[in-house]
Amino acid sequence: MAEEKQGHGINPPQVHPNEPLPSSNMESHSCVRTYNQLLGTNNPTKTSWPELVGATAEEAERKIKEEISGAEIQVVPPDSFVTADYRTQRVRLYVDESNKVIRTPGIG
Repeated sequence: MAEEKQGHGINPPQVHPNEPLPSSNMESHSCVRTYNQLLGTNNPTKTSWPELVGATAEEAERKIKEEISGAEIQVVPPDSFVTADYRTQRVRLYVDESNKVIRTPGIG
């Protein structure tokens, strides 16, 4: 089976998410949509926060919740165990003894 190149056929380029999607002959130009319009809030633009390393857990939680409403924040103390499941709304904050973030927080 031949591979389709990004930007051709049914795989339009995703490097410009605000550019209009390719239209078919059946679509009117008045209802052209972009990737971001179609995906809406189900496509978070940010999935990790490296700038929060060194911040307190409270500061990190406030910043993340500003960017992703409904985020479930879990503060993970030193030497704690966590489950290996992946959750799209969860962000874990791994902290040290002084409650400062020591690893880059990320969705999962």
